[in-house]
Amino acid sequence: METADIGMIGLAVMGQNLVLNMADHGYTVAVYNRTTRRTTEFVNGPAAGAAVIGTETIEEFVGRLKRPRQVVVMVKAGRAVDAVLAGLIPLLDEGDIVIDGGNSHFEDSARRVKELRDRGLSFVGAGISGGEEGARNGPSIMPGGDEAAWPEVKGVLQSNGTPCCDWVGPDGSGHYTKMVHNGIEYGDMQVIAEAYHLMRVVLGMDCEQMAGAFRTWGEGLLDSYLVNITADILGHVDENGEPTLERILDAAGQKGTGKWAVISSLDLGYPLTLVAEAVYARVVSSLRDQRFEAAELVGSGVKRADGLGAGFVDDIHDALYASKIVSYAQGFMLLGAAASEYGWNLDYGRIAQLWREGCIIKAAFLDDITAAFRRRPDLPNLILDRFFAEALDKAEPGWRRVVATAVQVGLPVPAYASALAFYDSYRSKRLPANLIQAQRDYFGAHTYERVDRPRGEFFHTDWTRPGTD
Repeated sequence: METADIGMIGLAVMGQNLVLNMADHGYTVAVYNRTTRRTTEFVNGPAAGAAVIGTETIEEFVGRLKRPRQVVVMVKAGRAVDAVLAGLIPLLDEGDIVIDGGNSHFEDSARRVKELRDRGLSFVGAGISGGEEGARNGPSIMPGGDEAAWPEVKGVLQSNGTPCCDWVGPDGSGHYTKMVHNGIEYGDMQVIAEAYHLMRVVLGMDCEQMAGAFRTWGEGLLDSYLVNITADILGHVDENGEPTLERILDAAGQKGTGKWAVISSLDLGYPLTLVAEAVYARVVSSLRDQRFEAAELVGSGVKRADGLGAGFVDDIHDALYASKIVSYAQGFMLLGAAASEYGWNLDYGRIAQLWREGCIIKAAFLDDITAAFRRRPDLPNLILDRFFAEALDKAEPGWRRVVATAVQVGLPVPAYASALAFYDSYRSKRLPANLIQAQRDYFGAHTYERVDRPRGEFFHTDWTRPGTD
């Protein structure tokens, strides 16, 4: 009976393409799907002639795998993963390895690492990014969990030949890194969408003109997958020769990983403001009927701005670039906070390289991030690296003009504005939080620290009696 090097449970598009990728690189793959018809269609269709073994039962699937068994699970996060594990684990033997390649929550992955270790098994939570194309041709993979499994699985996970798969750390760190990646992805998409909105509404540019601008940007500082596909999207026309984009309903969906990143940032007490605005922008977009009613009642308030000229396109470029820097700065701050909280030893420069190819946020810009962490491995914020500090300083005038113009004409730019607010706050030697502390002390006796005394000493004032503490 023919045996397989690795197995795949779950044959949606990502699962199928990962199987074909593995087969391309010399691995024989056993596949199982709860709906056997999908297995048959895959084996006889896209996988015809490839080193892929179809199985009809989970028992047959496990029996086809070489020891120690390696099983990749690609199903919907949450209860579906636990259901698969419940049926799979009793069939495995000590030393076997389970790899969860879905978008699982990092706390679920940490729990599964412990549960499988108690049974003599290894669990790897591997965040995978790149969509259908990445899965087929070489995705970005962020594995974490039981490090004892890494020597066994690294061959197949790194077989695509790119530098975009390496061990991240213990527990749920792999899926946490993927969660932060997805949060940054939300932010990247929002800052690009705001650039499109400004060009279209404020400057009155047509899709062909905007496509040209994005193509130019993709040849410079903003060279990235998302900028380049945006140029393709803007340049696409339908069967009538009309821009396809103009026919798409302006209500964005989401799957939850961006929301998880924002929740985690609140739990850890670190700002992820741009990603939060990107998540909420999608929420607001979904309220389309209410938006129409509000526009009818009070008017949209948006108007064209005259006299801006071609230079304003450069300003939009600078606003996008600066906001992108802030988004990544906040994302890596959050990774650092999580590493401190959960005891992970993360290599941030290496994580940036994991995102350099094969994933949705791949960009030349990530090489600059890696260089920053090579210069200073304990860098607390990218803004404190000279390269990024100078980049922000150079982009600042155009960034401010964009935000000010958007406010004046009534166009929402939540990502640009929140990024600018964070930048201004982060470099402020004094913020109005002293008043907030005084208010808290007034109504709740929460105490406060003083600028003329060491940190850690707390004071309370009877605010109804001037001259007394």
